[in-house]
Amino acid sequence: MSTPDDTVIIVGGGQSGLAAARAARDAGLRPLVLEAGERPVGSWPHYYDSLTLFSPARHSAIPGAPFPGDPDRYPHRDEVAAYLERYAAGLDVEIRTNTSVEAVEADGSGFAVRTADGRTLAAAGVVAAGGSFTSPHVPELPGQEDFSGELLHVADYRNPKPYAGKRVVVVGGGNSAVQVAYELSPEASVTLATRAPVRFLQQRHNGRDLHDWLVDTGFDRLPPEWLIHYVGGTLVMETGDYENALNSGRMDRREMFTAFDGDGVVWADGAREPVDAVVFATGYRPALDYLRPLGALNAAGAPLHTGGISATHPGLAYAGLEFQRSFSSNTLRGVHRDAEHVIAPLAAHVRKAPAAAGL
Repeated sequence: MSTPDDTVIIVGGGQSGLAAARAARDAGLRPLVLEAGERPVGSWPHYYDSLTLFSPARHSAIPGAPFPGDPDRYPHRDEVAAYLERYAAGLDVEIRTNTSVEAVEADGSGFAVRTADGRTLAAAGVVAAGGSFTSPHVPELPGQEDFSGELLHVADYRNPKPYAGKRVVVVGGGNSAVQVAYELSPEASVTLATRAPVRFLQQRHNGRDLHDWLVDTGFDRLPPEWLIHYVGGTLVMETGDYENALNSGRMDRREMFTAFDGDGVVWADGAREPVDAVVFATGYRPALDYLRPLGALNAAGAPLHTGGISATHPGLAYAGLEFQRSFSSNTLRGVHRDAEHVIAPLAAHVRKAPAAAGL
């Protein structure tokens, strides 16, 4: 089980894990990245086919690795995956793909990391950076188990072809819900089911992308409490298409339905309607079950932390949590700041641990 005393295991090889690996390497530690997938690109290849970034290329890069091509374009899903793969290749750190972590346990001043293939690896520190794509959130509604139509989370949606000519309800009021509903609307009869009216935010202002303003003003770095205070809820990035589609009737928006009923749904006004498919675009939860043996999570499975630094175990940290420290915490442009923030105390812990153990 032995590994060098300065080994920090980073669980997850997507953008958050790679940013943490770079920060750990620059801090003089020995990062070992464990990625469950075949490539060190995280969940990017698994998103729906048409996905593009909301931020332009100039604001979608990890420091030291500019995004290639026109800086004002919005890179496609596959371009992001290729970008991350190139970045990983240039890091000069050990990355093990096809390696899924099953459990992390305390082991003296460090940790024992058990993988799905039966190995146990020793680590002086651990960074949980696996994201949340593998833990989609689907709310439970009456009659859901007996619904005879197709029920899926947006994590499993790829393109509109299977839904041609069908009646589809997309649940959610965020970017993914609106994008998928809009994409489906030429092929299917689509309703967006939300608990509140959809609120739009224009992507471009005075000829500049919104992210230019976020970066220039420093809003990108503000604590998430500021976002809640000034914005007050979910906003959808408006490219010039979505709001018009709702206003024109290309797709409609209704208050969230209250129940499933056989082959249909029951709307808030009591009306029952048959539907062929319901797509939940209702977000994700951190995929951190492997930390349960440590007691590092609360009853709901959320990490106990402050700004990504574990509140339960020195040497344990997080990277890529939504709103971990700022508006941009789990984005390509912002995750490096959180990674550097959590690696600093983790490195101090690793350096003190051997001396404390008399090694």
